[in-house]
Parts: sequence; C-alpha cells; structure tokens
Amino acid sequence: MDITTFLKQIEASGFATWIRDSLYAFPLIESCHVVGLTMVFGTIAIMDLRLLGIASVERPFTRVKNDILKWTWLAFALTVTTGLLMFITNAGVYFHNTQFRFKMALIALSGINMLVFELTAGRSVGRWSSDRIAPRAGRIAGALSLALWIGVIFLGRWVGFTSTRHLEPSQEINLDNIFQ
Repeated sequence: MDITTFLKQIEASGFATWIRDSLYAFPLIESCHVVGLTMVFGTIAIMDLRLLGIASVERPFTRVKNDILKWTWLAFALTVTTGLLMFITNAGVYFHNTQFRFKMALIALSGINMLVFELTAGRSVGRWSSDRIAPRAGRIAGALSLALWIGVIFLGRWVGFTSTRHLEPSQEINLDNIFQ
C-alpha cells in the first residue's frame, strides 16, 4: 500500500469524518492543541532563559528543571495527541504541505537539541547548576531551543493558512444565499 492510499484511508475513517464534520469537535481539539503548545513553549522557555542567565538565575537549574519538566511532558503529550487528531481529518493535505513538513522537522531537531544538551552540559549539571549562567554548550542549547520552538509556532500557524481540503460542490458555502 502506498502512502497516498494509506492517508486516504485515515481521512475516510469514521472518527476522522466525525471530527471533520462536527461543529464543535475540530475547534475544541484545535483549542486544546494551542493551549498545549503554549504550555510546551512556556515551560521550555523558562528553562532556556535560565540556561541563558536571563531568568530565574537565583534558582539552581536543576530545581527549575525538576519543577517544570513534568509539565512540559504533560503538555507535549496533549499537543501530540491533539495534533494527531487534527492530522487525521486532512492527512493527505497535511502530509504534502511543505510548512507542515518543516514544522515536524523542527520538532525533531528540538528533540535532538535536547538530547545533545543532555549528553554534553547536562552531564555536568551538578557542577554548574547554581551558576548564574550555564556553560557555553548549555547556552547554545537554550538559544537554539528557543529559536526552534518559535519556528515550530510560526510554521504551525502557517500550516493553518496553507492547507485546505477540496470541497465538493454540495459542501461549498454559497455566500449569495446567506446575504439575500
């Protein structure tokens, strides 16, 4: 089975159809997605700004990380779940959308950035956690993380304006009839 057939099957599922055709389901899911992404970015930004020595410098980095990371992962799970629910409603269009692909690439790069941080500056966090700023590797990871997540947000909004699905004539809204 090729990818196009697979994506069409996902879109044609009863659950995807229900979300797509419901007056409330898609907007509710999208709203939860935005709230989740806001929490993801907000919590990550707190840690990144701490790494950069801009915010929460009086608190050890390990304390900031321990207080916030659980919320980051919870929000990330919400965002992934709602993102998948939105994706299935128009899978073929999203899959072939350039901005969507770049958004997914930036999310992957954010994960790689986090892994690199953990394998470099994160291994010695006990030595610098109470310092006002992180070592160079930590600062680079923090700045890169902020840039990547801002890019994810930017591209996510762009996806919303560049992905539409083809409507059958019976589904199109005729504005002439509304204003008569």
